[in-house]
Amino acid sequence: MSTRLFIVPASEPVLSAENEALAEFVHKHSRIFVITGAGCSTDSGIPDYRDTNGDWKRAQPVTYQAFTGYHATRQRYWARSLVGWQSFGRAQPNAAHRALVRLEQRGKLAMLLTQNVDRLHQAAGSRHVVDLHGRLDLVRCLACELRLPREDFQSMLIACNPEWANLAAPDAPDGDADLDGRDFSSFVVPPCPRCGGMLKPDVVFFGENVPRERVVAAMQALELADAVLVVGSSLMVFSGYRFVHAASRAGKPIAAVNMGRTRADALLSLKVEQPCAKALAFL
Repeated sequence: MSTRLFIVPASEPVLSAENEALAEFVHKHSRIFVITGAGCSTDSGIPDYRDTNGDWKRAQPVTYQAFTGYHATRQRYWARSLVGWQSFGRAQPNAAHRALVRLEQRGKLAMLLTQNVDRLHQAAGSRHVVDLHGRLDLVRCLACELRLPREDFQSMLIACNPEWANLAAPDAPDGDADLDGRDFSSFVVPPCPRCGGMLKPDVVFFGENVPRERVVAAMQALELADAVLVVGSSLMVFSGYRFVHAASRAGKPIAAVNMGRTRADALLSLKVEQPCAKALAFL
């Protein structure tokens, strides 16, 4: 007598009501414009900026004007960056990044607009990404526009400041480290190796404008989207909030995954207050 083998599929995980609502939101929209923020990368070991009320957890990041205007500010910035890069540069994508890759693979992504500068979406496999605030893995000369890999500049920093290479300090959100109380006056900041100009991370600092072409590309993608999903952002910075505001004016539904208050709470049709990886696990 032959035996018939029945394969019983594994049961689907039980979702909470808000997770079910988020899954339904994703299911019923075919072109989703996704905005991500620091909360998407916390499970990768990169600290976020704000508390659950949307307030700064620490001093605000350096401004463009202070960085370009004061040598002492650049000394402090690059000293902290030298120490912090050793951890930041090794960060790996987490389950939230991988879930958004699945969203793209399902053909549901209009654009992934990230406010993060860590390139972890690309490392996870996302392809249609706009780095709104730039990328920390590049360094740019403000005079001749030379771009250097951040790893190469790290070698230059260590060569000029070997005594800083083995310092340990708590990680900070911008790929730097908390070195409060240190004397930075002897720290050597290498100039551009091509023209001797000032080198700056290829990211948008506070007080600096987001390049227009990024905003235009994002707005064009937003026009073609039928919904917006915010992942891990309080949207307190206008550069990201403007897209949610534009979506609201256009009548597009907006969902958000964020631990705490967002600037757009009044505009949301759905909000899930869970860690990003947990909220997106259904993907």
